[in-house]
Amino acid sequence: MSQLKKGAILSYITIILTNGLGLLLTPYIIQKLGNSEYGLYTLIGSLIAYISILDFGLNNTIVRFIAKYRAEDDIKKQENFLAITFIIYFFISIIIILVGSVLYFNLGTIFNKLSIEELQKAKIMFVVLVFNLAITLPGGAFSAICSAYEQFVFPRALNILKYIIRSILLVVILFFGSDAIGIVVLDTFMNLLVVLFSSIYVFSKLKVKIKLHDFDFQFIKEIFIYSFWIFVFAIVGQFQWQAGQVILGIVSGTKLVAIYGVGIMLGTYYGAFSTAISSVFLPKATKMVVENSSGNELTSLMVRIGRFSLIVLLLILGGFFLFGKEFVDLWVGKEYLDSWLIALVIMFTYTIPLVQAFANSILEAKGKFYFKALVYISLIVLGTVIGVYLIKPYGIFGLIFGSCGGWFISQIIMNVYYCRVLKLEIPRFFKELLSKIAITFLIVLFLGYFINYIPGKGWLNLAFKILLFVLIFGFGMFKFAMSVDEKNVFKKKVKI
Repeated sequence: MSQLKKGAILSYITIILTNGLGLLLTPYIIQKLGNSEYGLYTLIGSLIAYISILDFGLNNTIVRFIAKYRAEDDIKKQENFLAITFIIYFFISIIIILVGSVLYFNLGTIFNKLSIEELQKAKIMFVVLVFNLAITLPGGAFSAICSAYEQFVFPRALNILKYIIRSILLVVILFFGSDAIGIVVLDTFMNLLVVLFSSIYVFSKLKVKIKLHDFDFQFIKEIFIYSFWIFVFAIVGQFQWQAGQVILGIVSGTKLVAIYGVGIMLGTYYGAFSTAISSVFLPKATKMVVENSSGNELTSLMVRIGRFSLIVLLLILGGFFLFGKEFVDLWVGKEYLDSWLIALVIMFTYTIPLVQAFANSILEAKGKFYFKALVYISLIVLGTVIGVYLIKPYGIFGLIFGSCGGWFISQIIMNVYYCRVLKLEIPRFFKELLSKIAITFLIVLFLGYFINYIPGKGWLNLAFKILLFVLIFGFGMFKFAMSVDEKNVFKKKVKI
């Protein structure tokens, strides 16, 4: 089995494991920390997420350039590129510490709704997480190198091990009375170990060398021209997911932040199932672009990836639509029921960009990511600003509807761009993407509605209803929606 297929499988194992552990541990964390401290933990995590964008998109840049140099068999340029990249990362770490220092001394002003005790804890968590970022952002380069070499097994297996150990230790420290500070210290320690083992793998197994042959400022300019727009897009991503929590932290208390944060968490879990497939295709996309593959060939691959992604996503979306409210009630309690609608709005809006994720790889490979970054930063920021004004009449729902509204419009613009500039056959993409899948899903959803009338309450009852829905969905998709080739791929994977 190829590294590409193993990487995708391990990505799914990682996602199922991390999301499953996240779903299991979140009620435990909330119970041990309390709603207010959990909200504080979420709030500081959201603020730190903004500093994390100071990666400047270099991880994706590493994947793209190394994949390019490997396709051209130019080892010298690869060594020189990595040397310059790590010099840039050194200065990034310094910037992170400086920015963190400024924010540290202004936390009380930014979040003036926090109590004195909450502010003290917030400052300690903030210092630990800034140190975490200063080390782990440059360390992320080693995982990017593995991806560029299409070596997906080791970094994903390492992450699986990390999440298992982290989860066990998290339960232990909270059981013995630790607080949110203990959690961020634990996460920092685990991240440092991942960086250490990743670097050992890159240098000893892949035999990658980092050597400065020529410090060319023109080349640095080329790197930043490419990475800048990925950086801008990262700003959009952080703004999209974290802005609401920071805004709520400023205008209200930590409890609303916790409710909103749970909704965001569930929504981003949804996205992870699709990116597990698409994340391993940037090197392949780069190679296809270097080889001047046609728009027809790129569209065909995007359709194939998109259909598998869509089937997985619709299973989750349909199940969450039908049983999500009951799940949230049992999971974290009635106080968090609003999180269900927040997550559902995100999932619905997220579906199209997720099934078109391969187009992102094409944009990066062609060096045309700037357009998407500009569209997103304009419309999502506008949507979030509108959402802020909608908080007063509609509460947290106004905020998420505003943000996702801007995001939805941006998808329409991007599809026009994919068609006219990248020469992707977007009408064909949607026609083949939805062929038989859309109608099958609607029929399954209709049948699933009646599953809710099965009497009973509790986890066992919910699990039975979800299992019944999964069986109906799986049978319907396999029997009526999948093509012969897709069925053969599925049979090969599960050895039918």
